[in-house]
Amino acid sequence: MTSRTLCALQFKTHQHFHTNWQNLMSLVSRTNEGAIILAPEVALTHFCYQRLEEANAFAKDVTSSLLRLSETRAIGVTMIEKHKDGFYNNLKFFHKGEMIHKQAKTKLFPLGGEHLYFKTGCESEIGFFYIDGIKCAALNCFELRFPHLWAAVRGAELIFIPAQWGIKRKSHFETLCQALAIANQCFVLAANGSNAQMACSSAIISPSGSAVRDDSADIVSCDVDWEEVISMRKYIDVGLLGA
Repeated sequence: MTSRTLCALQFKTHQHFHTNWQNLMSLVSRTNEGAIILAPEVALTHFCYQRLEEANAFAKDVTSSLLRLSETRAIGVTMIEKHKDGFYNNLKFFHKGEMIHKQAKTKLFPLGGEHLYFKTGCESEIGFFYIDGIKCAALNCFELRFPHLWAAVRGAELIFIPAQWGIKRKSHFETLCQALAIANQCFVLAANGSNAQMACSSAIISPSGSAVRDDSADIVSCDVDWEEVISMRKYIDVGLLGA
């Protein structure tokens, strides 16, 4: 089978970490087995700059549960974690009961003060990983604005974009995600937060640039056919076949 269900979660993040976790688990339980799921950036804690130690401890607490949740689904979640030199905004993917990929955010959003609290990740971590043979890559929120990082994900069949993107720049988020799908002739799965100042605009975007969006939904879901990637890359050959 070449079809697969993609799900972008789109929900509000609350002050209480366990409430966020319960919301995440509830939404995941509503998806099909075998679905590929992405949560908004730091959806379990938000940025919580005054509670970073607590967020790090919470990430440790829920990891074992995420591993269990991923036994029948693939799940992407960003988590605040502490290493020797400081705190990082880590994007992690879980599948078949294992963590299959991790990358720390490399471009910290200065208007939100992220650079004051988080350490910068290494761009070499942005690369390919596989979910049941599907070639995947990811950019974390603000990273979407940097053209040289688009080159790092060129050739992926599915690109994940978790975000907490502000409503004032809603059109930027939608345009950049759509352009990434068209330029790379791939699917883009974008999950944005839905708090009052967030843009929503979570989407599943096809290699031709068509988008499925619903700002009122807490799950944006669509069944996709991976043959669309090959077909588009054959139809308009820009050098991505076999990339």
